[in-house]
Amino acid sequence: MKYVFSTESLSKSYGSVEALSHLDIGLERGTITGMLGPNGAGKTTAMRLLTGLLRPDEGRILLGGEDVTGMRASSGRIGYMPQRFSLYHDLSVEENLKFYANIFGVRGRERRERTEQLLHFARLTSFRRRRASALSGGMKQKLALACTLIHTPEILLLDEPTTGVDPISRMELWQILLELKADGTTILVSTPYMDEADRCDEVLVLSDGIILDRGTPVELRSRFPHEIIEIEARPVGRAMRILEQIDWIGDVVPFGTRLHLTVEGGREDLDEMRAALSGEGVEVGTVQTASPGMEDVFVALARGADTA
Repeated sequence: MKYVFSTESLSKSYGSVEALSHLDIGLERGTITGMLGPNGAGKTTAMRLLTGLLRPDEGRILLGGEDVTGMRASSGRIGYMPQRFSLYHDLSVEENLKFYANIFGVRGRERRERTEQLLHFARLTSFRRRRASALSGGMKQKLALACTLIHTPEILLLDEPTTGVDPISRMELWQILLELKADGTTILVSTPYMDEADRCDEVLVLSDGIILDRGTPVELRSRFPHEIIEIEARPVGRAMRILEQIDWIGDVVPFGTRLHLTVEGGREDLDEMRAALSGEGVEVGTVQTASPGMEDVFVALARGADTA
């Protein structure tokens, strides 16, 4: 399989702390790959290595088969959107786009046409003269993405682009990413949000700088080794504390007013569970089996890594 962008055993340490250990990834053209993990998992270190902002302690980065380890992403083929993109708040939306066009050498008619395309694409045309400082968080992220795309990169590296934005803006940003994918752009996106993994073609599950597992969302869920019981319970916090004390229940993962309980098949005693909850004043609703979500998958993988 030929990858448009890949790494070989990429590693980076800060003093005695190993931030990333032997990262091997391969991005296929026109796909979205997600790096899924909590804060401190190594996602940002990986992004900075891939863009050349950091040099690895060992390993290589290959772009179209060429070794580009340590080279800056400004070569033109890669677009990088960090967690805190440097918009110029005193400039308008349109002026920010023109500024980044000049940085990347996009000028004249091409700059004008590309600016109009991206204003429309990012749903910002009616806000073109508004200062960046006056935009909502979600609109700032869409403008940052548009600035990243101004030079038409083949590969897009996005470091937690939806962190801190409202649900509607998250949905709109992902719709833009899916449209980019359909046009052939190769995308690597890091996220702490488990639900966003389902939008990716491949997911890399990271924890403490190590890939715990990889695969499509369907493949990752299919490898989940336990049964899941889904329970409605109120108040949720009290229910969690009680359930975590029952020996046949493993992980307890909240999903709003519902809880996913990881159990070994055949050991569960639902009457015991109901009695324990009711005895502490917890209101119990529906109890049923459920399919594992990405939260369940991640918790199981992280718990297994900790045990190992």
